[in-house]
Amino acid sequence: MLQLLYTAIFGEMLLILTLVFKTPLRKLVIVSLDRVKRGRGPIVVTTVGATLVVVLSSSLYSMAKIQQRTLEAGILNPTDQVLMSKHMLEASLMGFVLFLSLMIDRLHHYIRELRLLRKTMEAVKKQTRSFEDGKNGNTEEQKALTEEITTLKSKVKKLESECEAKGNKEKTLETEVEALKKQSEGFLMEYDRLLEDNQNLRSQLEAINR
Repeated sequence: MLQLLYTAIFGEMLLILTLVFKTPLRKLVIVSLDRVKRGRGPIVVTTVGATLVVVLSSSLYSMAKIQQRTLEAGILNPTDQVLMSKHMLEASLMGFVLFLSLMIDRLHHYIRELRLLRKTMEAVKKQTRSFEDGKNGNTEEQKALTEEITTLKSKVKKLESECEAKGNKEKTLETEVEALKKQSEGFLMEYDRLLEDNQNLRSQLEAINR
């Protein structure tokens, strides 16, 4: 279970890095995500997410039962301590997987919006140029064209500001990716420590049984 969760986390982190940085694989990943969000893809993703939520709830419930049993007994035995550590690590990793999945979905959404905004800006600029080139000596038509050009320019400015805002969001996501990478390294160190504690506890239990 833990190996599967770590594999999913590293896969999602690699996917996020591919989306954040402009590489030849970025377009392929975006097209793949577009296909996943069509047809039965959303149903499958929702089912997997719901399964993770159920398993996460089960781990939290087991932790609550161990805590309650410890309070009743007044002491935490080694077996419960190992189980508590295992459930805590699994819950943390599953929450991390769900968070990265949400982050991938939002990042893909912002990239698509940014591409649509750029296409709209190009269309508006071309339309503005065509209006400017098609001016004639008719005063009334010239006034109408001037007003329309003014409106289009204001739209262009608005789209440019939105494009800049999307760019800032991408930079923020890059910072979050770095933070998540550091947090993942901390999880690995905690996992190694828990394995060592588990081994020590097993050795103590074997010594007690002897």
